[in-house]
Amino acid sequence: MDAGRPLVATLLLALSLAACKDGEGDETSADSTAASSSSTLSLPVVGDTVQRADLVLTVATRGQVRSDAVARLRAEATGTVQRVPVQPGQRVTRGQLLVALDPQPFDLEVAAAEAAVREAEARYAGVIIPDSVVSGQAPSPERRAAVASSSGLETARISLDRAKLERERAVIRAPFTGVVDRVDVAPGTRVAAGDAIATVVDVNDLEIEASVLEHDLPLIRSGGTALITSAAAPGREITGRVAAVLPLVDTVTRAGRALVRFRSNGVLRPGMSAEVRLESTRLDDRILVPASAVVERSGRPLVFVVKGGRAQWVYINPGRSNGRETEVLPDSASSQIPVAVGDTVLVEGHLTLTHDAPVKVVMSQESRVES
Repeated sequence: MDAGRPLVATLLLALSLAACKDGEGDETSADSTAASSSSTLSLPVVGDTVQRADLVLTVATRGQVRSDAVARLRAEATGTVQRVPVQPGQRVTRGQLLVALDPQPFDLEVAAAEAAVREAEARYAGVIIPDSVVSGQAPSPERRAAVASSSGLETARISLDRAKLERERAVIRAPFTGVVDRVDVAPGTRVAAGDAIATVVDVNDLEIEASVLEHDLPLIRSGGTALITSAAAPGREITGRVAAVLPLVDTVTRAGRALVRFRSNGVLRPGMSAEVRLESTRLDDRILVPASAVVERSGRPLVFVVKGGRAQWVYINPGRSNGRETEVLPDSASSQIPVAVGDTVLVEGHLTLTHDAPVKVVMSQESRVES
């Protein structure tokens, strides 16, 4: 019995090596025999589809998320705070009341200014009307302007406009839709012009000022796609746009800056760090497979294509990759692309599979089980 064991091991090793030789016919035969003699249990794997799309090559960098708008509101009038109907963390809409000062002093100022206007109008009329009666003609525009000035009517009207403006400034409203970050006053607080009132942050329209090495700057263009990920939202990629490539390059780091704008996904917030991949080159109309689908056997790249509930390996000629997707080029011998748009290729659970292994596929995008 002991003498036979080395012979059995040698035969098993020979069969294994034969299955790894180049040539799909021999591989298919060897692996099919192995599959048929093994358990028919279908292994759970994750699949994705082959697509025809543009391959976007990127430059990887990182930056800090910040809001496109942060309003640090300050008082524009002197008075006593009467109402503060918001609190930190509260969402507010554009024009919503944040802080209101006691309106009584401002109402009195407006009333006094209105009275001064009426007095000046009476003085104005007391000069203009007799002039008209005596001359029998309407006063000229020049005469009217002179009387308005001498009677104090112009000054009184300006004072009234100023009093109304001060009354408007006694009410502080949200300048845009966002979230209240802090409130610096409370009812009863006496404030003067310039005192901090509240801070409102736009948490939907965000931006990143990403550092880009000088040799990569020529590859980046305004309007290009930016793919954003963060440790705060693993697996949730956000698509943004390069709003501008800023003109200055840091003389120490030899890096420039690209301004990326994007809409929040509800997780990313100002101050968080993020990974950014900036579009550098776009290769139009390519056959693409997920980069994670490509594996090597005997030094040759291949993907597992699911057909009839079985994973069949297909050798490919890979082209360029952006880390997420890899283009498939025509085979050098047949000039044919060995995978078709819509094919299901495996992206997880396939690293140790053999050819023609039975599998149960869960689609990565739709979480749909295919039998």
